[in-house]
Amino acid sequence: MNQNEERRKFPRVKDDELSLKLKVGDFDTVAHTLDISASGLYCKIEKEIPLMSRVNIVLVVPSDDGAQKRLEVTGVVVREHPVIIDGQTKHYDAAIFFEDLSQKDREIITGYIGHKPAKT
Repeated sequence: MNQNEERRKFPRVKDDELSLKLKVGDFDTVAHTLDISASGLYCKIEKEIPLMSRVNIVLVVPSDDGAQKRLEVTGVVVREHPVIIDGQTKHYDAAIFFEDLSQKDREIITGYIGHKPAKT
């Protein structure tokens, strides 16, 4: 495999249009995706969440029929880092792996990202 080949099982797309709600412990926030795949998402959050934290996610995904599908899944924070601008932490970018995505929910996300250009 050359270094430019994608090693991920599911393709991901850049997407800052999806809103999601994250809850971990007593921290509850609304966030936006930066990119998404059928195995997880990358999002911008206002507070640091420790690595390997289990989070509850509510994600609203538009479907082909124009309706919106509300997905409730559990995820695990697998990467997280502060975004520092002018010496101050403005927010955190976090990668969350979907831990218990059902086949039906995976198909909803796959259908959604199938209409987006792949991330380069």
